[in-house]
Amino acid sequence: MGAAFLAGGLLTATPAVAANLLTNPGFEAGSLSGWSCSGGTGSVVTSPVRAGSGALAGAATASDNARCAQTVTVRPSTAYALTAWVRGNYVHLGVNGGAATWTPSASAYTKLTVSFTTGASQTSAQVYLHGWYGQGTYHADDVSLDGPGGGNDTQAPTVPGNPRVTGVSATSVSLAWNAASDNVGVTGYDVIREGGTTTSVTGTTATVTGLSPDTRYIFTVRAKDAAGNTSPVSIAVVATTAQGGGGGDRFIQAAPYLYLGWGNPPSATEVMRSTGVRWYTMAFILAQNGCNPAWDSQRPLLGGIDQSTIQAIRAAGGDVVPSIGGWSGNKLGPNCATPEALAGAYQKVIDAYDLNAIDVDIENTDEFENAAVQDRVLTALKIVKQNNPGLKTILTFPTYISGPSSWGNRLIERAHALGADIDNFTIMPFNFDGHADMYAATVTSTVALKDKLRSVFGWSDAEAYAHVGISGMNGSSDVGEITTAQTWTRIRDWANANDLGRLAFWSVNRDGPNWEFTRITAGFTG
Repeated sequence: MGAAFLAGGLLTATPAVAANLLTNPGFEAGSLSGWSCSGGTGSVVTSPVRAGSGALAGAATASDNARCAQTVTVRPSTAYALTAWVRGNYVHLGVNGGAATWTPSASAYTKLTVSFTTGASQTSAQVYLHGWYGQGTYHADDVSLDGPGGGNDTQAPTVPGNPRVTGVSATSVSLAWNAASDNVGVTGYDVIREGGTTTSVTGTTATVTGLSPDTRYIFTVRAKDAAGNTSPVSIAVVATTAQGGGGGDRFIQAAPYLYLGWGNPPSATEVMRSTGVRWYTMAFILAQNGCNPAWDSQRPLLGGIDQSTIQAIRAAGGDVVPSIGGWSGNKLGPNCATPEALAGAYQKVIDAYDLNAIDVDIENTDEFENAAVQDRVLTALKIVKQNNPGLKTILTFPTYISGPSSWGNRLIERAHALGADIDNFTIMPFNFDGHADMYAATVTSTVALKDKLRSVFGWSDAEAYAHVGISGMNGSSDVGEITTAQTWTRIRDWANANDLGRLAFWSVNRDGPNWEFTRITAGFTG
């Protein structure tokens, strides 16, 4: 696999098209620039966001509905579309003196849309968002007023500079480029895949997904401004995706857990910028109404905060692996009656996000200590791996200090007997006796896992370690064991020295505000 530049990309101008006319539409400036909010009720927050690094928070009170507005120049007798993603109670979106819409309750980001046509002599329009009196804070993100600009701005942005490939997998390519400039302001970029789709982003990075393994692709980038002017396309950049399964490429992943269903989760992209981490293990996908996957058994795969967070992570050059299962909750393994049904549930998750990897966190008596469910999980993973070339599969399970339990040994032995072709066996070396030396305990249990894999699969030490992962717990474990940042650094360095395949910890939610463990984990190179 590799990447190279193709000099002499297309340099012809592109006609102006409709574009977002709003300033700071995704609040990525980190301020309310372009917006005016009543009574000082508006602010920009980093969580919860739909995409990017910021979102609007409107603190509605008993006497103020937290109205935030922006006025733009428009053309007379012209159709426009106004959209926004909102969450909260009684959130309104509209045009001053014109059309409006609202939602009574949105627990996750929900899209509102308003269409309107300007008057015969109208040259400006004020768009607004507001909550309702006494209903508390609402959030809004990615507001768009789509249509032709009304001013005299006919100057296109400059060409984005230095397009480059920053990463490839079997099914995706990550790109970055230098920002373009504009006489008024650049509002976004289009990444154009030759002969394929266009990916639109607001920043200077993007991850294009849905690609085929071991395939050559050509990309160009163009900038756009609020008036609908677009730059010439950049020089082209060429990338070749990684080989799929069986290609011999090592699977290496530094992926701390991020749990959007717990407390006040941090901004994934803010943590990425602060620490350099690129992968997240997203928790937890459980069963809803039988054999149907949903986040925490409640939130749908598409259309909510989970999907928007994944999109933001990928736009920032990262990726995710969903964690299916866990210690508690209603799990897919016991609820799906056959391996084929369970594979179908896994496939829904894979298709929803065009995944490169999935993790099944198999714990407790309902899955881990259940022979029938163990075999069902392994067979289902074998099916989805056969149906999705290049997909990587992970099993995460508990351990003793001495190594896998009898149930852990069975899981490994059955993975071999069933030909499940698992890419990584990740143990959770914590919750031992409450007084463990966490470095020594982690190393001892991991070496024992390596020895078991070597014995069962006939691998060398190096081959076995390449299939081993560690998922620790930062700070205090459930039984009071303490893993300090210094200890976690020693564990990471030992994992690097032995070329392990994966490093994770529970969790980024518990790591703020300095993200010390996340930063250490980002230094895992396998």
